Amino acid sequence: MKIPGTLIIDPELSPAENFRQGQLLLIDKPLTWTSFQVVNKIRYLLKYNLGIKKIKVGHAGTLDPLASGLLVICTGKKTKQIAKLIDEQKAYTGTITLGATRPSYDMETEIDKNFPVSHIGDEQIRQAAMDFLGRQEQMPPAFSARKIGGVRAYKNARQGKSVELKSREIEVYRFDIQDIRRPANHVVEVDFLIESSKGTYIRSIAHDFGKKLNSGAYLSKLRRIKSGQFSVEQASAIDDFEQWLTGIATPSS
Repeated sequence: MKIPGTLIIDPELSPAENFRQGQLLLIDKPLTWTSFQVVNKIRYLLKYNLGIKKIKVGHAGTLDPLASGLLVICTGKKTKQIAKLIDEQKAYTGTITLGATRPSYDMETEIDKNFPVSHIGDEQIRQAAMDFLGRQEQMPPAFSARKIGGVRAYKNARQGKSVELKSREIEVYRFDIQDIRRPANHVVEVDFLIESSKGTYIRSIAHDFGKKLNSGAYLSKLRRIKSGQFSVEQASAIDDFEQWLTGIATPSS
């Protein structure tokens, strides 16, 4: 059976010891799963299949539940590399929907306000994307995992409490408009490819994109396709990793 992603298995070590010594695993995170759920699932599979009582498992960059795509997972001694991996450039594809806003800046919450889009031409959309290139201060969404007084911002936001976040510097290296669709008079759908620095909220870019065009917007689809040198094409589905792990498990692990 083919070894998933970037795993390097030493045949002289037991399967369990291979993961204790450290592995870098690329997972294609499914929609609705949190990054934390993926980490917990991988940890459980390693313990259950390989008889490991305790092992470190972590990810190198959170993906929102409503985003899919590349999640870099580290095990054992490789977890020491997480900080370095998080710092690397990321790339995403997705869709921005113009004509309305949502409090979460994505599909998690309902539309709270509608905006006109009849004044927005294709060339204006492409120019707006160019305006986002370079270094800039970005305000994270209230519905984010940023901590305020030790509490995740989204927990307060979901309770209707006021959330005060500070902006942070990010950099957008590439913002390509791949397609523009007008499925209805009051909606414009914009497919994009964005390459950006760590800590960039694509949801915030979508929200600010609407403002730039004197309208409203939210992120309706997002997929991470690259993280540093790694691509989602190298990633495995969780079920495929589980099947592979079951196949290599031995009683002596």
